[in-house]
Amino acid sequence: MSARRLRRFSLLIAASGVLTAALGASAASAEIAWTACPTAGFQCAGFPVPLDRGNVVPGTVNLSVERVPAATNPNRVAVVPLAGGPGQAALPLAQTFAEVMQPAIADRDLLLFDQRGTGASGALSCKALGERGSIVKLAQTCANELGPARGFYRTADTVADIEALRVAGGYDKLVLFGVSYGTKVAEDYAAAYPNNVEALVLDSVVLPEGPDPFQRSTLSDAPRVLRDLCAAKACRGATDSVQSDLTGLAAKLRKSALRGKVVLSSGKRTSLSMGQSDLLSILLAGDLNPTLRAELPGSMRAALRGDSAPLLRLAVRSEGLTTGLSLRHQSDATGGDSDALFLATTCEEAPFAWTRTATAEQRYQEITTAAQAIPKAQLGPFSPSAALQGGPVPLCLGWPDASPAPVAAAPLPPVRTLVLDGQMDLRTPFEDAEQIAQRIPGAAVVKVPFTGHSTVSSDASTDSTCTKGALSTFFAGGVPAPCAASENPYSPTRRPPTSLGAITANGRSRKTIIAASATVADAARQIIGDALALSAIPKHVGGLRAGNATVNRDGSFKLNHYQYVPGVVVSGKVNASRTATVTIRGGGALSGKLTITAGGAVHGTLGGKKVTIGSAASVRSSLPTVKQALARLPLLARR
Repeated sequence: MSARRLRRFSLLIAASGVLTAALGASAASAEIAWTACPTAGFQCAGFPVPLDRGNVVPGTVNLSVERVPAATNPNRVAVVPLAGGPGQAALPLAQTFAEVMQPAIADRDLLLFDQRGTGASGALSCKALGERGSIVKLAQTCANELGPARGFYRTADTVADIEALRVAGGYDKLVLFGVSYGTKVAEDYAAAYPNNVEALVLDSVVLPEGPDPFQRSTLSDAPRVLRDLCAAKACRGATDSVQSDLTGLAAKLRKSALRGKVVLSSGKRTSLSMGQSDLLSILLAGDLNPTLRAELPGSMRAALRGDSAPLLRLAVRSEGLTTGLSLRHQSDATGGDSDALFLATTCEEAPFAWTRTATAEQRYQEITTAAQAIPKAQLGPFSPSAALQGGPVPLCLGWPDASPAPVAAAPLPPVRTLVLDGQMDLRTPFEDAEQIAQRIPGAAVVKVPFTGHSTVSSDASTDSTCTKGALSTFFAGGVPAPCAASENPYSPTRRPPTSLGAITANGRSRKTIIAASATVADAARQIIGDALALSAIPKHVGGLRAGNATVNRDGSFKLNHYQYVPGVVVSGKVNASRTATVTIRGGGALSGKLTITAGGAVHGTLGGKKVTIGSAASVRSSLPTVKQALARLPLLARR
């Protein structure tokens, strides 16, 4: 569930000059020694807390804290954003949180901190996680590296840290704003200290009982998410029954792996195979990279018809965007996600169906038995092995617990609550968010259309207005209305053609134009998807069948013998507004040179003859430009 930085900051209070007066108007007591931060308008401090409040394991954790004091704070309230993960640092997102929570901080302080074991608050790291080998052994070695201290990075420890900060900061109440795993922290604090909570804002809800190691809501809701994606005939040209395709493909992958060749970003081809757990990974990765989900319906139908390349490419592109843990890119530097903290929190407190003191072998037997007993309705189209392989079970199988089993979650108190959840979120499905309304009477629940994980940063509604409007209404004392209807900015793509002849059009000239336009759009989609997922423009992306594209910092790119339609080789340049000047040859296409605009207008020469087409729907791309897509980067919660 992990994280990222928006590039803009428009905190109006700083520009108005009021902030200077605000620095002296804080409600905070002298227990926290604030000093000016390098970022204008922010104050910084360190706040030591005990590692173990039971005083068995010695040590302290120095929490890194920042705040933006309000001009006036008559009710002595602080807004506390809580990042996702577990393992994500909040302070690198400080400016983003300030912008998002602007409706709440006119008369409340903004109080941020890196949770213990993340970012500048003693980020945990393990050398073992940078090595190769069995994940069971690597996690076990990491646990031994951390020693007994690993048992004190649980949600309950962070809840106690928040209460200590409230008291030391001189605040009477808190507004807790949690994203992904941060929602569980917010819920647990509210349950433990109900009288100290003014309100809850929960974005992408993890229920108080914690993430389900079997991911049952993810498995069972996958068909619904794809049905929503394909509603109103949006998948015309990709499939006529996405649910049947999902069911059939999952069944096929349970029997045997899908094998074939895939093109890497370098343009080189390599052999690859995938199973049903990889299909689940693609579905989950779509929360962070909407282009993956847009391509999935057509890619599944292609795989069922014998064309494995589209789905295998999605499997490669989804790598590293699913579990919240990337052993190849462990981040132990200040400001990054801590994989070691993710393990420590998850493995110590997730409700695994095994004996905590058992060996890895016994745990495997126990949890396999439990998985096989899961009712089929809770597995969706998947088998029990997907429930075992797709979540944190492999990561924690060999982790030796250093803390007691977590206690059952306490009831949530009747405080003002706003719940935001994406219609397309599979990490924390909307069905889970709806349960909060049943547990907190009067809670407002807002479904954000065509949006995956972390709605405040990946809102796909028109002009990203849904979450902004909900927050403004909520902090003005009102009840947010449902989101207005909007179009999907990443609508499903057509099934990739397996030859020029498979393109539905009259004549080779028209087929060639459509093939060239689809090739340009495919390259742009890969670039946008990687940029959205990685928060950076990629240097290269691979073609579907062959070749690659070289990408510039402004989002323009060059096609290098790029093939989307088998045998049809397209080369040339595409500017940042996605006007392409390309050459085409091979695969039965007419050879020539074309200029293609994002609006669908085409002119050039094919087969020695001039061609001109206005803004034709058959060659128009609905994709945003790379520049437009980068302005929507979903940065707050990656895990």
